[in-house]
Amino acid sequence: MLLAIDTSAGTGVAVVDRDRGVLAERSEPDTRRHAEVIGELISQCLLEADVAVTALSGVAVGMGPGPFTGLRVGIAAAQAFALGASKPVVRVISHDAIAFGHYAAGGSGPLLVVTDARRKEVYWSAYRGADSVGLPERPAGEGGGPGLARPDELAAAVPGFAAYERLEASLVSASSLGLLAETMYSHGREFAGRDALYLRSPDVTLSASPKRVTG
Repeated sequence: MLLAIDTSAGTGVAVVDRDRGVLAERSEPDTRRHAEVIGELISQCLLEADVAVTALSGVAVGMGPGPFTGLRVGIAAAQAFALGASKPVVRVISHDAIAFGHYAAGGSGPLLVVTDARRKEVYWSAYRGADSVGLPERPAGEGGGPGLARPDELAAAVPGFAAYERLEASLVSASSLGLLAETMYSHGREFAGRDALYLRSPDVTLSASPKRVTG
């Protein structure tokens, strides 16, 4: 049983179980209120699912792509909750969760998941379909992304672009993310690494040299 958190677009929280499915789910589409709502959504989901923290096997968290500030809220919340509960964190690519939900709902064939990266660019991930256990598969070679491109560059960046159905990543379902993590674990698939997929580098960076302070 997992607590699942994603803040790559809006804020999504869910409690899922491999055998019983989705036990509770809450979401907030506002992309500027991650920090304000994340704690309440977690509390609501645990209460609705009637699940003790000790009954959870871990915490699944979306690693983007997403904006730096919003994505960090979800990752920090997942890590803090897992540390306090003495549970492991499993990391999942947020676009993979969207593709997993699409195929689980009966979708098939090539799929392009796209996030608006602002500045007239999009962040995209391509999938050729789902494998025998329902996990989304990327095309062979370099054609699956993810990548950053202008909308008019997508056709050149994605081989066979015309065959792809397109989905906008306006909100990531935390339940899809959690069930994806459960499926990956049960079939021995590798989780995402610790590096988040940010749409862009943070606007504020550390100075290369210390600033002198005068009295």
